[in-house]
Amino acid sequence: MSNLWERVERLIGSDNLDRLAEKKVGLVGLGSGGGFVALSLAMSGVGHFLLVDKDELESGNVLRHVADLRYVGENKAVAVADLIRQRNPDAQIEVREGLIEDHWDCLDDVDILVAAVDNEQVKYAINEQCLRKRVSASYAGVYERGEGGDHVIIKPFDGPCYACWSEATREGVKIALNPVGALDYGMIGEMGTLDAEPGLWVNVTKVAGIQTDLIINELLRGTSAHEEMPANTLIVANSYMDIIEGQESEPHSSLWIEIARDPDCLVCGERLKQGVSLLTQADSASITLEDLAASGLTTDIVFEEEVD
Repeated sequence: MSNLWERVERLIGSDNLDRLAEKKVGLVGLGSGGGFVALSLAMSGVGHFLLVDKDELESGNVLRHVADLRYVGENKAVAVADLIRQRNPDAQIEVREGLIEDHWDCLDDVDILVAAVDNEQVKYAINEQCLRKRVSASYAGVYERGEGGDHVIIKPFDGPCYACWSEATREGVKIALNPVGALDYGMIGEMGTLDAEPGLWVNVTKVAGIQTDLIINELLRGTSAHEEMPANTLIVANSYMDIIEGQESEPHSSLWIEIARDPDCLVCGERLKQGVSLLTQADSASITLEDLAASGLTTDIVFEEEVD
């Protein structure tokens, strides 16, 4: 490592810095949050990146993005790749311009995936692919007007999948947290995205900075630099807000909450696993929800037909 990394090496040690240099992080969505996470990971020593985005940077994005006016009109993934090289010239970067649905093969060799897209349906698709490919994934959200946000790392079949987790934290669903109450945040809008008016750049980067830190901690699992977190979900309040229903959290406070796996989850639950075991004894990763529906094992599940 060059003296560019002297201070990072002093903090985490040369062995851990070398470990990060070998890690590959995939990022789907290089908008305000994803772009910040990508650049921050590169500046922390991560050496390999897979960047996926279909959109071009617009002038209206610039005040909430790591890329500036020089990059307007360029694909966001291309712009962020250039910024990474300016900070970490040794970084190896693969760029995919387009929808993640057309590039599932890019998940085959990543150590962790950052799902930095707004659309919940896309996140559900990413969740299924990550379960199938046994890839851990990081999800973060910023709430309405930047009043707060949350983060979770989903580990395949170790705790909740994203479908379980979002059932507890999205669409206005409240979960029992005896004896203190229920969660009360996160609404999904008509377009299938987290219903929110955008906050300031500083509100986005606060959540994205925490997300970056927790991703690095996960990449260093098994080393002296890793710290075990108290739960799987961190909720951050930027202003006064009810994280726990009926209990107002103070500005710039946070709360760790453990979201459990739903045993009846149609994606990762026991019923799905039982169906898989009946269909195949060889390769459970090859069985899809459509396979189970066709098998008759899930006759109480309705699958919507795709619209051309």
